[in-house]
Parts: sequence; structure tokens; C-alpha cells
Amino acid sequence: MPTVAPLDLDGHVLAVEFLGDVPFFASANGTFHRLEGGDRVSEAHQGMLTAIRDPYSESLISGGEDGKVLRIAADGSVSEIATAPRKWISQVAAGPQGAVAYSHGKSSLVRLADGTTKEFPEERTVEGLAFAPKGLRIAAARYNGVSLHWIGMNAKPVDLEWKGAHTGVTFSPDGNFLVTSMQENALHGWKLDIKPGTEARHMRMTGYPSKVKSLSWSVKGKWLASSGAPAAIVWPFQGKDGPMGKAPLELGTRANIMATAVKFHPLEDILAIGFIDGMILAVRIADSKEALLRRPGKGAITAMSWSKNGKLLAFGSEAGDCGVIDIAA
Repeated sequence: MPTVAPLDLDGHVLAVEFLGDVPFFASANGTFHRLEGGDRVSEAHQGMLTAIRDPYSESLISGGEDGKVLRIAADGSVSEIATAPRKWISQVAAGPQGAVAYSHGKSSLVRLADGTTKEFPEERTVEGLAFAPKGLRIAAARYNGVSLHWIGMNAKPVDLEWKGAHTGVTFSPDGNFLVTSMQENALHGWKLDIKPGTEARHMRMTGYPSKVKSLSWSVKGKWLASSGAPAAIVWPFQGKDGPMGKAPLELGTRANIMATAVKFHPLEDILAIGFIDGMILAVRIADSKEALLRRPGKGAITAMSWSKNGKLLAFGSEAGDCGVIDIAA
């Protein structure tokens, strides 16, 4: 068994991310905890709703019930990016050139590095935000589909329609596919590398026994892993048509014990799978070989993150049960 450095926090852990070799744990009570020579606490929000890692800098972006969008630096210092009094900031995303997107109610907003802010109204509440990997473009998930907005152009948004409530959104690393999680037990996808005048092609990924709350792309974008079943459901995206007409892999299968979090290794096709009983497995895609990283513990696993070199895995649970697993030990 790998060694585990435990950390016991109060309440639900929303996100876990590494900045350098230091793990940060974002708690729903509004605090960030970083394990650096002990538990160091940064007070951030009056009620945190979302926290992500900025892939373009060594920092985190968070939003909360206090209407604030914050940046948390590697030393734990907190700075304000934007504020919307009396609004709940439920979604954030970080893009290239210092751009940060956030949402409240039926509005998506993008703040550029020079401080200018652009607002994109939606007809329904924004439930998910993501920046495209190429170009300054955001996707806003909402009821009945996704809106795609170009930030620097006065172009009309592209509407990708599909009936139902879309609760999260992610681009494939090459930007050719867009996938949403849904309120029903399903994912929906669109193939985006389309010629003018043709429609985006749909991909339905169904059959889940519960809602999909965690998604993770493999390092080269060949696989998309998902929670929502008593195994990690991993869809193939190697071909030009993605998973259309193909069956997914089922990794780390456990009888009636739901996978609640998935996270691909940063260098190899190895998947960490967290379960509702607190257990964590690592599974290699090539041969489905499993390694037990953590025995069952307190609360469902809600978040996981690998260090940049892939030797450390940090995790957090809905009960505040956290830790860092040293894979190399």
C-alpha cells in the first residue's frame, strides 16, 4: 500500500488541486487549506461554491455565495478578480491570456486581463462553464443545450441544442468535441470540427445508474472517464467520430458501490477512481490492472488531483476526510 498523509477538515471538500508540489483543499465553508509544513489556512469566501485550477498559471480561481470571484496564489494569498453583490457565483473557468469566466443566474461574464468585462446573457440559468483549448471562446451549459461565445468578436453565439438540463461542460483537449453532464443519468456530446453550413453531430452516452458528477480527460485526450456507476465508465475518443457506435470501458468495477470521482494521471493512461465508501483505486487503461491506493474511509470521495510528476495523489471527501497518497512510496 502507498503511504497516506491524512488531513481532517470540517465539512464538504469541493476541490483538490496542486500548485507546484503543494496540495490545496477547497472547503465549502469558504476556506482553502494547503499542506505545506502543516495545515495552512486561507480565508476566502463566506460559503464557497466552486474552485478550479487555472491551467495557465500557478493559481486557483474560486466563486462563492458572497458574490466574489477570487484568485488564490501558490503562497496562499487571496486577491479579488470580480465581485457581484447579492449574487451567487456558481461557476468559474480560467482561459488563456489571463481571461477568467464566471456566472451568476442567467449571465456568463468574462473578465479579460486588462480589466474589461464582457457579459453574455442566456435564456436559462448557467450550470457549467468551460474555455475552449484554442482561441478565446467559452461554452455555457444551460437548460436545453450549450451556448458557444467568441469573446473578442461581435459574432452571434453558436447554440448547440439538446433537450434537458445540462449541468456541466468540458471540451476535449484538441477542441474537436464538447461533452456535457446532464440532470438525467447521461452525458451528451457534440462533434465540433464541422464545416460551415453543417450541423454539429450528436453523441449520446447513456446507461448510467446515477448522475455523472465527475469527468476527466486522459493526457492526450483519447479517453474521457466518468463517475455515476459502480465502475469508472471510460469512453473512447481516439477516432474522428469519438465514441459514436463504440462501447465504453468499465474500470475498477465494484458490486453496487458507486464511483464518485475520477482523475487521469498527468503523464500516463492511468486512472484514479474514488468511490462512495471512500476507497480509491488506480487502474491502468492498457490492461485494466488495479492498484489499491486507499482503503474505505469517511465519506464519498468528491475530488482528486495528481501532482505534475504524477507521484502524488491528493484527495478529499464530502465528510472532510482528506489526504495525500505517495504512489512512489
